[in-house]
Amino acid sequence: MPRPDANRFAEMEVFATVVERGGFSAAARVSGMSASAVSKLVARLEARLGTRLVHRTTRRFQLTPEGQGFYDRAVAILADLSDAERAAGAGERPAGRVRLNSSASYISHVLAPILPDFLARYPEIGLDIVQTDQVVDLVAERTDIAIRAGPMPSSNLMARKLGQTRMMIVAAPGWVARHGLPRTIAELEAHERLGFGYARAMKGWPLRSDAGEAVTLPTLGRVQINDGEGLRRLALAGVGPARLAAFTIRADIAEGRLVPLLEDANPGDEEAFHAVFIGQSASLPARARALLDFLAEHGQVS
Repeated sequence: MPRPDANRFAEMEVFATVVERGGFSAAARVSGMSASAVSKLVARLEARLGTRLVHRTTRRFQLTPEGQGFYDRAVAILADLSDAERAAGAGERPAGRVRLNSSASYISHVLAPILPDFLARYPEIGLDIVQTDQVVDLVAERTDIAIRAGPMPSSNLMARKLGQTRMMIVAAPGWVARHGLPRTIAELEAHERLGFGYARAMKGWPLRSDAGEAVTLPTLGRVQINDGEGLRRLALAGVGPARLAAFTIRADIAEGRLVPLLEDANPGDEEAFHAVFIGQSASLPARARALLDFLAEHGQVS
């Protein structure tokens, strides 16, 4: 089997840097090359591939569809090369950095308490944690594992289930003291309700009427937020009622900081959590597989 030219890996690396830095000049600064040398390298790569990878203008840098596809494959190849070198030097022991993307709620209530045990078990693994409730592109963000809540759409991603949790509507005792305890769906509908500031699979709050009919209560409030843990904080402050995952508020309810609302109308729906990644778990680098297995064992929500 012919061996790949080392210069081809260098071309991939420089091209990936150009894409991630948004242009030749920025890539040149971090690559230790001149901007003209970077531009010529990309031009030489395009000539060898027989296709244009980027559109060049004086003010704008844009990938072509072929460039995007080549970038995605190049990033994966470079990651595999890095993992191969690390594995050869480390005897396949889990080592290196893992990039994890997760919501603040999961980080605060599940990951943080178990993280000391993980770090003690794997002293050669480091974590780069990106905290967001938004769904990210794992390739574009160079993410090894992402924790996602809700139904898994059809995609090329693989997933390991991390349990599921019941959803509950709650409010702070201070809010109840000011507005009264809603005892019917209509009474709750008369009040402003806290919601998320981005599109979600579930539109509004699902409830069940006394007659057993499904009802969806929209979140029509003046205050919205793009973070589940932030939503919990607003509810705790008495800003308004919120619909939250049970694993994030059990302690708040037990200690009287939040009060459940309309539990008789709760349909009992649950939100699933998954650790998602690209490819089969057996093909993950040892560092990422170690974290995935640890989360599956210790990072379950309920």
